[in-house]
Amino acid sequence: MGLKSKIILLAVAPLIVATAIIIYLGLQSARDLASQELSIYEFNLVNAKKMALKNHVNIAMSAIRPILENEELDDAEAQDRVKKILAGLSYEDDGYFFAYEMSGVNLVHPTQPDFVGKNLWDFQDRSGNFLIQGLIRAAQAGGGYHRYIWEKPPLMKQEDKLGYVVAIDRWDWMMGTGLYLDDIYAELAKTKATMNDNIQRSFFTIIEVVVVTVVLVILLGLAINLHEHKLADSRLKELAQRFMRLQVSERRGFSRELHDGINQLLVSCKFRIELAENKLNRGHEKEVIHQELEKAGDLINQTISEVRQISHNLRPTLLDDLGLDTALQALIDQFMERTGIQVAYRFDVAAKLPDEIEITVYRLTQESLTNIEKHAEAKNISLQVSQSHRQVVFECLDDGKGISKKSELFSGIGLINMRERIELIGGDFILESQRDKGTTVRALLPLEQHL
Repeated sequence: MGLKSKIILLAVAPLIVATAIIIYLGLQSARDLASQELSIYEFNLVNAKKMALKNHVNIAMSAIRPILENEELDDAEAQDRVKKILAGLSYEDDGYFFAYEMSGVNLVHPTQPDFVGKNLWDFQDRSGNFLIQGLIRAAQAGGGYHRYIWEKPPLMKQEDKLGYVVAIDRWDWMMGTGLYLDDIYAELAKTKATMNDNIQRSFFTIIEVVVVTVVLVILLGLAINLHEHKLADSRLKELAQRFMRLQVSERRGFSRELHDGINQLLVSCKFRIELAENKLNRGHEKEVIHQELEKAGDLINQTISEVRQISHNLRPTLLDDLGLDTALQALIDQFMERTGIQVAYRFDVAAKLPDEIEITVYRLTQESLTNIEKHAEAKNISLQVSQSHRQVVFECLDDGKGISKKSELFSGIGLINMRERIELIGGDFILESQRDKGTTVRALLPLEQHL
């Protein structure tokens, strides 16, 4: 990981950690607050239910009070009237009144008349609660509430219920009513879901803000990094150009020179030997074959000399001995003699070129001719090197089969070497090719920064 990447990471990591801690504390606080608010809301809803129950019981007592206070009626008739009144009273959709003796015998139950006359003292709901005993104790205490589970009409599904009861002292009865709490639970669940949704939306909003902030920080860091990279690339290119001027032979390394120099000589030697073999098979005189083998031997000697030269400075000996024009002409003559492909060569350079440009042009010529020989199936080549006051122009055109796929334009090691050589000295490399229309290799090599 680079230094700039570490700096960006150091800037982003504390932001993410701090935000995560703040989000966690905020969510925890929001959940605690929501829990408190739900508790208060449930308390208020239950209190409202209690007040409603008390009011309903007071209304029922008002309805039966005239009978309770009428001393002219005997107990049996008065009890019968009270039972009928309580059985006929109702409110809302599922509200009704019930009455029991303090011994637990049911007297009034409109929704479940089978209970009338039965002693339910030991009756338990599904949670094990002795609900009749609890209601009686609340009534004996002067009136009160008791919570239990009971079947809710009309589906008779068991639900939590809150009952309020009072005592009818004249006959030692317990009378009351109850309200189901399922609507409270539904309201609480709805409120809790709304709160959770709000908390979740707030969480995702915070996450979005954090993500946008982190992305902006990263983009800003990348922009700064890119700008610094461009400056560094510019400085590196200048340094590479200075390095090439001081020691051209070391600019691309030993492997490239093996490919561009010795490989070409060995290929030429191979063709000489193959030519001698062909002449031998055709029955030529030994002297002719001997001459071809001597030429192959000369190429081997030249290869050995090239290896020695590369071991010192990796610079072609022909450039030092004969100059660029003569070296190129010799290279082209060997190529035409070896392949039979005609080359129209023009060299229009007046002044002595810098070393890095000379070797670049030489290597471009080598690589271009080699690629044509191996792949182009061309018959004619036009190769020219010209100079203006600002740049040297290299151009090599052939009438071969061309390159049909774009993926092949820069996939070969030779083409990659050409492009890298030119870019190292600040030049431009252009390769144009069409199927059956040949290939053009053009390089523009700047002079101003090399003089």
